[in-house]
Amino acid sequence: MTCLKAELNMKNGNNSFRHESLQDRETIADILSSLQQGLSNGTLKFSDENNEITLKPSGLLNLTVKASSDSGHNVLDVRISWSSNKPKKLKKELKISVD
Repeated sequence: MTCLKAELNMKNGNNSFRHESLQDRETIADILSSLQQGLSNGTLKFSDENNEITLKPSGLLNLTVKASSDSGHNVLDVRISWSSNKPKKLKKELKISVD
């Protein structure tokens, strides 16, 4: 079963794209692989039937990873952001273990 939700908002001249879907673990791994390839190439294109946005990450990028587990509800949030302004340098080592 696949449940999709996507929207493109234009507020004050800013574009934002949002996509929600219910996928199996392998499909999400494929999506994350595509994100990795886009980051490596310097271009991320997001689209659905009605909307499209292209991002071009460059310079230093800020990575935020949050993970939680509470009463059977698990959440993993990964956020990557960057700015054309001179960024603050917040370099911390991230360790991820795979069983």
